[in-house]
Amino acid sequence: MECMPVVRARTSACMFAYKKYQLSAFVAKLKAKGTRDKPSNVLDVTQLPSRKLVLSFVTASGCLALMAEWSWVAYTVLEVLIAAACCFGNVLVMCAVCFGIRDSLREPTFCFLVSLAVADFLVGVAAVPLAVLLDGWVSLIPELCLLLSCVVLVLTQASVLSLLAIAVDRYLRLHTPLRYKALATQRHTWIGVSVCWMLSCLLGFTPLFGWHNYSSPASDSTNTSSTSFIRPPCTFLSVISLPFMVYFNFLGCVMAPLLVMTLLYTRIFWSLQGRLKDSCPQTQASLLREKRLACSLALVLILFAGCWIPLHLMNCLLLFQGPQAVTQGTLYTGILLSHANSAVNPVIYACRIPKIQQAYGQLWRRFLAWLNCCHREKAGSQIINMQLSH
Repeated sequence: MECMPVVRARTSACMFAYKKYQLSAFVAKLKAKGTRDKPSNVLDVTQLPSRKLVLSFVTASGCLALMAEWSWVAYTVLEVLIAAACCFGNVLVMCAVCFGIRDSLREPTFCFLVSLAVADFLVGVAAVPLAVLLDGWVSLIPELCLLLSCVVLVLTQASVLSLLAIAVDRYLRLHTPLRYKALATQRHTWIGVSVCWMLSCLLGFTPLFGWHNYSSPASDSTNTSSTSFIRPPCTFLSVISLPFMVYFNFLGCVMAPLLVMTLLYTRIFWSLQGRLKDSCPQTQASLLREKRLACSLALVLILFAGCWIPLHLMNCLLLFQGPQAVTQGTLYTGILLSHANSAVNPVIYACRIPKIQQAYGQLWRRFLAWLNCCHREKAGSQIINMQLSH
């Protein structure tokens, strides 16, 4: 009996949809005939679909809407978990490198790793919340919507350029060891980090200079005053142009650096393999350490490509085949995969880079010592309070 109100409400909604469909068909026939006769002389009710067909259509639409709602809920929950993992893991990386490894910031590789960790941390702080928010849940002016959408592009570009700087650093260290010591000073390293972020801002904010989807206010001056205050929901692809995402961002700003990095790491591994065969046992240990570090950094590069390229390929399908080429669930999966890359990197550092492993161990021991100290202070204050009370 408790289900009866629900069934009645659903039935009344279906009846309303059926009447609405009849009325829309009637109006369409009036417009097609171009007459103002009475409804009984124009509408042939026998030509309308059966009530059973309309009821099944409304039920199917309701089921699809319910599935879309649940997919969005699952997507949002996973985004929250990824954002938390990005923030915690990359803060741990920054603390480990800056405080756990002695003189680590004098080594260019670790400086660029910190830059990459900062970009991944900002993905959890800014990019993930913006991805959820810019899914049509807010109505903003086009300029603000475009600005917030460009933030995601800036962080992606900062990750790409940080990975490129790491690859260039490892290549120079191996192939020009004498000039490397003069080039890889702390001042030059931080200049390189600054250049990476400035280029990221320049490339990421390119849509602000005109390559976007929305029209300028001058072109909208012919709109009526009643519709000028109605703002459509803010979504990423409503303001970011798909040709920009495919031709400029994907091919120019992502694929081109990835190809350069692939060539650099190929040269690095080829050179290391040859030197290991011809080297003496004293130098093999340092070459093996160099190879292990290069393998770890190449793995970070491979994971970045594997996590981001599927989303860019979806953009290519949307551009060349239309919106029906990619379902909403598939698009959500691509977005989650791209954001998960920022949460995976700290795990790779911990498992593959020995210095960061040791730094994690030092931070953990310091944390346990701090907890032990706090527990002793709390226990001592309780004993003092008990003695004073007696």
